[in-house]
Amino acid sequence: MEIQVTNVHTVDTIPQAREQLERYKSLGYDKDHLFVLTHDKDRNKRIAESTDAEEIGVSEEGLNTTIANIFRSRGSELRAKLRSMGVSKEEAERLEGEMDKDRIVVIAWGGNQYDDHDYDPNIVYFPPLLI
Repeated sequence: MEIQVTNVHTVDTIPQAREQLERYKSLGYDKDHLFVLTHDKDRNKRIAESTDAEEIGVSEEGLNTTIANIFRSRGSELRAKLRSMGVSKEEAERLEGEMDKDRIVVIAWGGNQYDDHDYDPNIVYFPPLLI
């Protein structure tokens, strides 16, 4: 698959997540690059299964981040997962706050892994951060 721009979309419901994932598929994103992320691990697994999306794992975040996540709080783990996909530190914090409010983060990943010190400046967010 050709590398595409990463898109990050926050939604409130499973049907909205499913709809957004279908949009990303129609744009050519590979099923293996479509993810959902929520604050609750069990809910995350249920939503991933019911929407035919993936959960962010070792192949996306890398072995070091996966091992470190074992020892992190859930919030820190979520931010690390987002960072490994190219989300900036500030956006990862904002998105983790959205997940604290029971929102679902839907990601169409471009395919590049990032470490904690780098990010993808081309990610498209919806809704966008308003300053």
